[in-house]
Amino acid sequence: MSSNEFFTLAVDCMGGDHGPSITLPACRHFLDSHPNAKLRLVGQAQALAGFKHERAEIVVATEVVGMEDSVEVALRRKKDSSMRVAIEQVKSGEADAAVSAGNTGALMAIARYLLKTMDGIDRPAIAGQMPNFKGGGTTMLDLGANVDCSPEHLLQFAVMGSALVSVLQANESPTVGLLNIGEEAIKGNEIIKKTGELLRSAANSGDLNFYGNVEGNDIFKGTVDIVVCDGFVGNVALKASEGLATMMGGFLKSEFSRNIFTKLAAICAYPVLNSFKNRVDHRRYNGAALLGLRGLVFKSHGSADELAFGAALNRAYDAARHQLLSRVADRIAHTAPLLNAQAAAAENSAHTAATE
Repeated sequence: MSSNEFFTLAVDCMGGDHGPSITLPACRHFLDSHPNAKLRLVGQAQALAGFKHERAEIVVATEVVGMEDSVEVALRRKKDSSMRVAIEQVKSGEADAAVSAGNTGALMAIARYLLKTMDGIDRPAIAGQMPNFKGGGTTMLDLGANVDCSPEHLLQFAVMGSALVSVLQANESPTVGLLNIGEEAIKGNEIIKKTGELLRSAANSGDLNFYGNVEGNDIFKGTVDIVVCDGFVGNVALKASEGLATMMGGFLKSEFSRNIFTKLAAICAYPVLNSFKNRVDHRRYNGAALLGLRGLVFKSHGSADELAFGAALNRAYDAARHQLLSRVADRIAHTAPLLNAQAAAAENSAHTAATE
């Protein structure tokens, strides 16, 4: 690990839609605004040759994982990719966290292969923030890593998400909502109902601050601090939220390009509309954590601009300096008796069914 004075991020400078043209300016601005940070810039030598900073080091990687590359290609064939080398910096202790805007599936596969999962975690999850109307962000997980989840998986997501929010938002008791088709406990399929029971048990034992079931509109209302769901639903919600921000930006542009009357109306409404657009601007909340691994890895949106990639760097830095890994491990350890009891009950139920 880095010294107590500095925290080091390994940055995959080649990943994403834009590569070094975006990542390098974002890295320079990050270094200028974070005097206790160091960066290990990972990428092809020629692409990074012009970058100079006293707290930055170039780490050469000869290959790049493309956005279209399969997990097999990224994991088995491109063993000297900038993505893999960046994560290896975390594994070796040369960096406290890694950041990449590259292929999400490849990033999760490589990170899980190199870093392994924490004790007590079955599946890592992707946790990111959705902008809400309160002017902040609602943390949501899983955002796409796990399409099919058991109630036990969703409980683990809730525990890890609570640790993340407590670290990055200085909220020691964040509220957790379970995404459902209604607020009532009787709503939803059997997995959701069982998950609700587990979350209520965890709340009773002091492991979570469980609010109850929430609906889709609660994500953007900011009803709770954390929303838990499987990766299929979470990814759909993420894309819908991104579409809202894009639509608002397009609306503002279109209203200023019409006739004189719509231009005047747009000018009058612009401060309100622009304020709303900024509040739902995904760039401010960029940087999803891959939770449940034995190392910190953050995923930036592939199309991130300089501001958005900088936000991902900020989140990774804050997670490292606030000891997110140990906070997640502590919370999972505290919840272990409940998880173990559920696993034993499931095993006994399966054994009983097999002998009948």
